[in-house]
Amino acid sequence: MQLADYFARLARYHAWATHTLLADLAALSDDEWHRDQRLFFGSIHGTVNHLLVTDTVWYARFAENSSPRVALDAELHTDRAAVCAALGESVERWARWTAGLDASRLDGELAYTRNNGEAVRILFAPGLGHVFNHATHHRGQITAAVTALGHPGPSLDWVYLQQSEARATA
Repeated sequence: MQLADYFARLARYHAWATHTLLADLAALSDDEWHRDQRLFFGSIHGTVNHLLVTDTVWYARFAENSSPRVALDAELHTDRAAVCAALGESVERWARWTAGLDASRLDGELAYTRNNGEAVRILFAPGLGHVFNHATHHRGQITAAVTALGHPGPSLDWVYLQQSEARATA
């Protein structure tokens, strides 16, 4: 498997896992959605907003060669339906973008500006891996919070998507 194909698969997983999680979050009450769960960004609401912020910022850096400055704890949407819809749309962009990614770019660097104005250069492929790994980290936090609230947590293992895709092509 080529590295570009690997990232295309990660992007599909990123979208699938996010949509799966968002569907399960619909069962939460408004109180549960906003309750402080002692996550990095407090509540499930705060963490979903953080996922949207970081997905938006990293996509801009990789795909648009821009460096938006947005606080990591910014509340982009106060409305639950709006933040979920925006995150659902945001994660879909990665699969389209990685499908057209020139494999030679993976060997290069990504230059961007951090929120504090610092210019940064990182290796492109590991940086892109960070985008998907970061989202997995926070989806895991949300899943733990959901189960602590007494709800069943979604099964988000990448292998489940792989098995589903294998069945679909068989």
